[in-house]
Amino acid sequence: MIQGKLKKSVGWAALQYIQPGSIVGVGTGSTTSCFIEALGSIRQKIEGVVSSSEASSEKVKSLGIPLFDLNDIGIVDVYVDSADEINRKMQMIKGGGAALTREKIIAAVAREFICIADASKLVDMLGTFPLPVEVIPMARAWVARELVRLGGTPVYRQGVVTDNGNIILDVHNLAILDAVFLEEKINNIPGCVTVGLFACRTADMALIGSEQGIKIMR
Repeated sequence: MIQGKLKKSVGWAALQYIQPGSIVGVGTGSTTSCFIEALGSIRQKIEGVVSSSEASSEKVKSLGIPLFDLNDIGIVDVYVDSADEINRKMQMIKGGGAALTREKIIAAVAREFICIADASKLVDMLGTFPLPVEVIPMARAWVARELVRLGGTPVYRQGVVTDNGNIILDVHNLAILDAVFLEEKINNIPGCVTVGLFACRTADMALIGSEQGIKIMR
């Protein structure tokens, strides 16, 4: 119950960083869903939204917010999304909702990336949450072997197909000391679409909700 209230509080707090006439990128997951609901209250003030998943797109459309294809616009003014883990360097693990590739694309083109999360997601070192990797199906066994060589224990996420038609391997038992190095290393494995490490492109700001209020990290 408390966690739900914290998610709602950071979702609504992010509204103050949305400028009139903006094109807003939205992520995926329960915390971001709270932000999308909040965004619906100012839908007449923004130009529209670019979404990272089919689920978020449906919610956006249900609230009457204009939805754009990323290919039809230039720049996303601000991207708001949650994280499965975030450290104090603003590096994140994302992909618990299997939308990591589209999330990473929107983050790459956004002028500003705001992470919204409750305090349970703030960690000293990334890796307690299993690291998601989106993989082309025919490469599943090969990529899994390469991830073992990197010290991880990959587990196939049964029954999950991404919006891109791929599968997810969740990598357990990784102590991520150098997130930038590991992101680049995994992304270079043939058959890997992308890894859910957001270290090369970090968040620019994080709103962390706790019972004591909302902490702003930059």
